[in-house]
Amino acid sequence: MTAALRDERLDHGITVVDTGFVRAQFDAAYLVVQEGRAAVVDTGTNAAVPRILAALAAQGLEPADVEWVIPTHIHLDHAGGAGLLMQQLPRARLLVHARGARHMVDPSQLMAGVRAVYGDEVVRRDYGELVPVAADRVVPAEEGMVVQLAGRPLRVIDTPGHARHHLCLWDEASRGCFTGDTLGVSYREFHNGRWHYALPSSSPVQYDPAALRESVARLLALRPALAYVTHYGAVAEVEAQADMVVRQSDAMAALAQELREAGDFEQRLREGLREIYLREAKARGVGLGDAEILALVEPDVELNAQGLAVWIGR
Repeated sequence: MTAALRDERLDHGITVVDTGFVRAQFDAAYLVVQEGRAAVVDTGTNAAVPRILAALAAQGLEPADVEWVIPTHIHLDHAGGAGLLMQQLPRARLLVHARGARHMVDPSQLMAGVRAVYGDEVVRRDYGELVPVAADRVVPAEEGMVVQLAGRPLRVIDTPGHARHHLCLWDEASRGCFTGDTLGVSYREFHNGRWHYALPSSSPVQYDPAALRESVARLLALRPALAYVTHYGAVAEVEAQADMVVRQSDAMAALAQELREAGDFEQRLREGLREIYLREAKARGVGLGDAEILALVEPDVELNAQGLAVWIGR
């Protein structure tokens, strides 16, 4: 039976909105509400827009109450619905990493890259077309920039590693950080009261393990009480998740370097990634069978292998 989509209200006016992308509790948008004003952090794809608007309405808010839409980066599971959502939000501005801003105004190059990775059929089925955002509504984000939500400061942290156009957002009110993919992915199937497992995301095409290590260290220096992870939900074990992600990212990079001259590079790389993820998950005491663990991480094996291949090629 397919799990039902369900939003989750947290403290400090934060709601986890299940976008429904791929499956329930896989991809989150975050609604931050302060004194009747709202910001949306990450948007999911176009299909998530009705869910975000419904989450607003459930809190008695109107589309005009949204002041900011803030994708952590421009990959379509995080920003694919931004343009369509902005059409519904008359007062909102789009805050996006300066490296990604032009792609929100003219998404043609971005969409071409997405098609090159996933193919036309997958793009039509899972993502749709990214709707352009008017240039005068786009605010390029730089390191240290602070935007205000009804007096609540949200601070931009430049966090390359997963992508050069990646930012995280520090929320002093909750002592939490919206981390996008910088702290990897921690699917709810890998999370309960007895275990917690997360793995890195090196999806194409800008993965950089050294930059990721530095970005994670900068986040930990803030001593966050919570990480609001796009895949998926609020994580209290921030340091443990960071350690897991960096350790595995380093192992992934070492594996790619070791195999770079191998004739069967792609096959052996995928096999090695499966071994890394299974070993780490079992070390964390994940109470799932090997086959179930491998089935959950298989999409990441494929995308991470592609991203590692691009990185090692550079």
